[in-house]
Order: sequence, then C-alpha cells, then structure tokens
Amino acid sequence: MTKTVFASIIGRTNAGKSSLLNAIIGERIASVSSKSQTTRTRITGIKNIDDTQLVFMDTPGLHKPKNKLSDHMLDTVKDSVKDIDTVLFVCDCTRDINDSEETLIKNIKASGTPLIFVLNKIDLLEKKQDLVPVMAGISGKFDPEAIIPISVTENNGVDLVIHETAKLAQESPHFFPDDMMTDQPEKVLAAEMIREKLLELLEDEVPHGIAVTVETMRERDDKDILDIDAVIYCERESHKGIVIGKKGAMLKKAATLSRQELESFFMIKVNLKCWVKVKEDWRNREGLIRSFGLTEK
Repeated sequence: MTKTVFASIIGRTNAGKSSLLNAIIGERIASVSSKSQTTRTRITGIKNIDDTQLVFMDTPGLHKPKNKLSDHMLDTVKDSVKDIDTVLFVCDCTRDINDSEETLIKNIKASGTPLIFVLNKIDLLEKKQDLVPVMAGISGKFDPEAIIPISVTENNGVDLVIHETAKLAQESPHFFPDDMMTDQPEKVLAAEMIREKLLELLEDEVPHGIAVTVETMRERDDKDILDIDAVIYCERESHKGIVIGKKGAMLKKAATLSRQELESFFMIKVNLKCWVKVKEDWRNREGLIRSFGLTEK
C-alpha cells in the first residue's frame, strides 16, 4: 500500500524555507536569496521514498504587508496550513520567535495539525549547547511533534526532517507521478531562475519591484538549443535604467548568469533573450498581480 504526506513549510522571511525545500528535493526548484520576501507564491516539491510520497509546499515568509502583493503572499501562508498533514515551522535559531510567528504557531496547534519545529542555521552558533534552552523552551510552550536542529547550508539534519515528515504519512494513492519533482511549469521555473539572478545583483528596493515572465520557451527542431524569451517588469522608469545598467552591462550580466543556471537545470544549450518593461506600481494592481501568476485566488 502506498502512502502520502502533505507538509507546508512556513516561517519568517529569510529563515531558510526555500533552501530547505531545495535540499530535500535535491534540485533548485525554489528561488533562494539573502533578500527578504524572495518567495511570492506556494511552490510544491515532491520526493518519493520507496512507496511513500512526500509533498512539501514552500510558502512566502511572514512579514508586515506593504502592498496588495504582500497581502496575497500572507493569504498564501494562512491557506497553506489548512487541510494539511503537518507543518514544518522553520526558524532562524539565532533569533527569538516574534509575535506573528507565535500567533501562527498557536493557531496551528489549535487546529490539531502536527507541528514539526525546524531550527535552521545552527552553523552560525558559536556554542551548540546554546540550543538546549531554546529547544526546551519550544518543547514546553508549543509541544511539537519534533524539534530538529539543522544547517541547510551544510546539509546537516535535512535527512532528519525528511524522516520525521515521512513518519506522518498515511495510506493513500500518490497524487503526483513518481518521476515528478515539482508542479511548477517549466516557464515558471525559468522565470524564477532569472529573477533570482536579478535579486543577487540588484540593491535596495529595486529587486522587490521586479517580476519576470517567460513569454516563449521552445526547443529547436534542427538543433539541441532551447530558445527562451523573457520579460523583466519593474515599477519605475528609473528602475528600468538600473536593471539595464550602463550600456546594458547589468542586463547582460544577469542574462549570462541566468543562462548558465538554465543550461545546468535543463541540461541543454540555452539561447536567452531578455527585455525590460515598466508597469507602474504593479504590486498594488490586482490585474497585473494575477497576470504575473502571483495569486492563487
């Protein structure tokens, strides 16, 4: 008999949720950046171990909403803890749990959903014994199914997260094909890889006001080349100039890094073309948020 478990990965922004998902699946299916609010929608990763299918859903980080896009992101987090088998609550072990985290944890506990605490970034601790009172406090206050200290960057403890999640699997048919690792369309994966490179290269507020869509993506009939046409949207004309850079240098660098990442992921030579367009204040315009695929409702 096959088994399945659905797990939502939630927590504060920059806690390492997307990095954890990538480490579990073994592929970069979620964008990772040191900048906050990198993840904007729910991203599903699928891992099969023998007869058990583990379905993990990465969610946007908890943050104070500043625009309509932020409101949609937080709605995604709230919806992700409904009708789920378990919640992986990822915390930065070097930071205290704040009020918004505590409120969400209490709501999860009140719903009866099994809760697994994942304490990430233990590699940043000078003394590992400092974790003992932290874990004792979490255990006494929230009584989770498990508390797992990990370091995603060192791939330390990720196997324990997988093991504890698998223990909660129930007899069920698999909901996804066994060779599938994500429900994200290839165009979305490609767009996120491009946006990730822009997040790495750009400073201040500019990256948060960027959306990327892949308009066309097709493999040539006569050659092993994948042609990708992408549009980078920003909120202001001044931001467009920053994204393009002096004599096109910034856009060229972002495109080169993106192409290298795309070729590594899709295992084919990529011909990437990028255009930059302005959509004023798009993060507060419902129609544009929807057209960019950044809302599930």
